[in-house]
Amino acid sequence: MHILSMQPVAKPGGGSLKLLATFDLELSDMVRLYGVRLFSAPDGRRIVYAAQAGSRRTATFDPRLAEQITNLASQSYREALTANECCEIKA
Repeated sequence: MHILSMQPVAKPGGGSLKLLATFDLELSDMVRLYGVRLFSAPDGRRIVYAAQAGSRRTATFDPRLAEQITNLASQSYREALTANECCEIKA
């Protein structure tokens, strides 16, 4: 399992869950998920949700798999933020 791409978002939204990033995930050689979302909960936890088709999620995850995906996405998110910070042009 690995992250194919990670896109931190500039505007996290106004709800109780703050959108941190969207990402594409390769679960295995046979399964890829696009547009998975990484959220921050008010208590500091991070949560992942599959993309939506209209008002329905396109997939759900077993709690153990969700935790693995969340940990992987959180690490990739931190790395993306660090890469963006080191490469910003200061005025």
